[in-house]
Amino acid sequence: MSTPVNPQPAPPRVTARKILGKWPVWVFPSVLVTLVSFALALVYSGGIGDPLGSTHHLPIGLVNRDAGPLGAQLVHGIADAPDPQQRVSWRLLTPAQAQDSFDSGHIYGAISVPAGFTASLTSIIAPPADATSTRRPQVTLLTNPGAGSLASSLANGIEQQALAVASTDIGAGLERQLRATGATPSAPQSMLLADPITTVSVPGHALATRTGLGLTAFYIALLVVMSGFLGANIISGGIDSALGYAPSELGPRRQLRTTVPISRLQTLVVKMVMSAVLSLVTASVVVLATAVVVRLALPHLFLLWVFAVCASAVVGVGVQAVIAVFGGLGQVVSMFFFVALAIPSAGATIPLEAVPGFYRFLGNFEPMRQIGGGVRAIIYFDARADAGLQRAWLMLVLGLGVALVLGLGITHWYDRRGYQRIHPSDPVQPTGGAPQG
Repeated sequence: MSTPVNPQPAPPRVTARKILGKWPVWVFPSVLVTLVSFALALVYSGGIGDPLGSTHHLPIGLVNRDAGPLGAQLVHGIADAPDPQQRVSWRLLTPAQAQDSFDSGHIYGAISVPAGFTASLTSIIAPPADATSTRRPQVTLLTNPGAGSLASSLANGIEQQALAVASTDIGAGLERQLRATGATPSAPQSMLLADPITTVSVPGHALATRTGLGLTAFYIALLVVMSGFLGANIISGGIDSALGYAPSELGPRRQLRTTVPISRLQTLVVKMVMSAVLSLVTASVVVLATAVVVRLALPHLFLLWVFAVCASAVVGVGVQAVIAVFGGLGQVVSMFFFVALAIPSAGATIPLEAVPGFYRFLGNFEPMRQIGGGVRAIIYFDARADAGLQRAWLMLVLGLGVALVLGLGITHWYDRRGYQRIHPSDPVQPTGGAPQG
């Protein structure tokens, strides 16, 4: 009769209390979460603290339609006024040049001096014999809603300040001219000469309805970037699970597949191709939702769709490259580059001319800025190449090239150095095996 074998006792269960009581468990997540939270707070709040104080070279036009000397005096006086902080980039333009600059988004506003401006002002001190009343000349402040509501508002505020000073100076000059003749200004004349110029604000480049006051371009660009970013992260995790390098969990079910022997380079190729292909779906859904369901004003719809697909694909490929290079930290790194740093440097809600220099520097290459500029050109500025669309396409091509070179190059180097993802204890499928379903 055989002696029964006593079964080995099951190892004791580890409780959450025991894990939480070990301080090394807290170190890495605590440090990383703290640093990420602190950096996000700095990044987002740093770009919005003082738009007016950070304003640098805000592009505003000066248009003189007047044939007399006072129109020229007004525009040149504003352009030559001291500006130690270089807040404004005044641009002397003809009416045709100003309209072209508005239609391409190159200026955020303009001061337009009307024809007959000099005659209206001189009539204050020398009214015609048949005049029953004197009308103050009206200068037009042109806005550009397509540049963004805040950009247009900042330009309008600066224009009003400049005109207030210029109006006072011109009124004082006219009063001196009147007194030089030996005459004394009457009470009505004194009131007019104290501030002889009135203003009216009108759009220099009007937008259609359902354009979100010039913000729909930013939100569509954000959707395109997020579809590429989130899609890449989902694809990366899904491929790692399918290849057996990470467990897949759905509710209480957990599965770890047999590891497929595949190099880092080949894994990255799979992820990049899937991100590029699926961007066709994600970008199409974004355009469908915004154009058909929400019914935003989206002219050049086919071009917008093509651009959104390509932009989402480039973002997805870029995120895959970052994750492949940095491993587990790649998600945090890509989140900062493609989202956290990209939003305040996009020049959409706050123009780049009104953010600190660090964000203006980021705007030279951050993807949100380039994609947002392309979307804005398509839906606000008749898809003009010089409105930002040409630069957007060029930067997408450049970004794709950088992602491919860095991602494929560095993973190839990892493979050659023997940095394999397979652990010696992992069960490995035979060579040539396909991933399990």
